[in-house]
Amino acid sequence: MKSLDYSLLPLERTLSMRRKSRASHYRDIADRLFPSPIRVGKRAVAWPRYEVDQVIAAQISGKTEHEIRALVARIEAERVTLGRSE
Repeated sequence: MKSLDYSLLPLERTLSMRRKSRASHYRDIADRLFPSPIRVGKRAVAWPRYEVDQVIAAQISGKTEHEIRALVARIEAERVTLGRSE
């Protein structure tokens, strides 16, 4: 299994990878079509690379908006459990 890339991508890099404007990107977040950002500073946000990759892969594979929303919900739910030890 491929290991996940936990590097954090700043807004501009995320926009570049997605080929989206800032407004479209944040509209996707509001519409639950992209995960919400992680705060990395008082005025800075970022996204884990593996999350960005998952959403882009879903779009490339032709997933519906409904399927992408389900993926985003799963991604955000996994964030809650990511730091917990088992």
